Amino acid sequence: MTLAMFATLILAIALGHPLAYTLAAVATLFGLIDNGLNIPMLFEMFANNVWGLMNNYTLVAIPLFILMAQLLDRSKVSDALFESLYVVLGGIKGGLGLAVVVVCTVFAATTGIVGASVVAMGLLATPALISKGYQKQMTAGIICASGTLGILIPPSIMMVVYAGLTGLKETSVGNLFAGAIFPGLILAGFYFVYIMIRCNIDPTLGPPISKEEAATYTAAQKWTMTLKSLLPPLILILAVMGTILAGVATPTEAAGLGAFGAMILAACNKKLNFTVLKESGFATLKTTSMVMMLFIGGKFFSTVFLGMGGGDVVADLLIGSGMNRWLILGVMMSIVFLMGMFIDWAAILLVTVPIFMPIAMEIGFDPLWFSMLMCVNLQTSFLTPPFGYALFYFKGVAPKGYTMMHVYQGIVPFVLLQIVSMVILCLFPSIVTWLPDLVFGS
Repeated sequence: MTLAMFATLILAIALGHPLAYTLAAVATLFGLIDNGLNIPMLFEMFANNVWGLMNNYTLVAIPLFILMAQLLDRSKVSDALFESLYVVLGGIKGGLGLAVVVVCTVFAATTGIVGASVVAMGLLATPALISKGYQKQMTAGIICASGTLGILIPPSIMMVVYAGLTGLKETSVGNLFAGAIFPGLILAGFYFVYIMIRCNIDPTLGPPISKEEAATYTAAQKWTMTLKSLLPPLILILAVMGTILAGVATPTEAAGLGAFGAMILAACNKKLNFTVLKESGFATLKTTSMVMMLFIGGKFFSTVFLGMGGGDVVADLLIGSGMNRWLILGVMMSIVFLMGMFIDWAAILLVTVPIFMPIAMEIGFDPLWFSMLMCVNLQTSFLTPPFGYALFYFKGVAPKGYTMMHVYQGIVPFVLLQIVSMVILCLFPSIVTWLPDLVFGS
């Protein structure tokens, strides 16, 4: 039954059916088989699960963070920051690529939505990088990889969903947000250093802007431009993350504060009007509905799967195999990585977390550290061919002449850097656990 349920799910996804309804349909089919076609009992189980899901106060943060992202996207905060960093960093080899990493890191800490980051930077930065002679593959890799930082650097929708799935104190939204700060910054630092080294070794990959263009502004003007464009998003980050880490607000309350702050930023940039509010609200409604339908379908699937003993089967296979616990961890991470090539991150979370989290805890891994390893791993799902979402977001806004092969070739080094960051988290788990321990206690 366990094998048949997974095989049916994979087949249905491969046929192109909508993921949320596929999860729910497979759960219904195997739930009926497992309970002897007792429809009322299955319906009652599903109804109780949906009721429990919709009563989860933590999940209220999802539409608020999405609204914050939509308002920031339309307020053009990232445009002003890129334009100032274009002048500041453009004069060094790979400088424009470094500017993209910095902007995406700041944007990630204010939005948490990959699509918004990749599309915004794809439209804004790609023409600038290509016109200055950047290699197509390097340009695609920089924008796609940097854009995915939004799913890891808090506030992150993925971590809100993760916390709602586990229900553990150790993996609360606050702990996950605090635990993700250093891994996210380390990954951004890897991208920064890699671009700098590659472009210094081979300047044709990312040449600097001309000396005349770099000398257009004085040092004082460059600093003023940068601070003026960087200060508003930093204040918003402090308002959201600062209130959570200080214990002043819950993540849900901080999300409301962030949405309000994004509205103020849009007003300061003279971008706040009825059309922007309407478009932001409608986009928030669509995205929230998609996430919650996935949540419901995934909840049905995991409930039936665990109820018929599928979780025990997987646990027995891994724990009973006699493998070292690090090999078991490697198997679990490999499964998540491979699933990321074909399935959306939300579905992977909904299917794997209820199965893998108890196994990780049973073999002695810290739940917060394991959760962060999962989140870093899931970031690769946006970049790994053939169905990495960031790749298609970028291709959709890329200039003429770009092929999917350019994009695929460009992301390979950045996927390898993500894998290296996972190895570093395994070697130094305190990178994840130190800040949550400091802020919230052990």
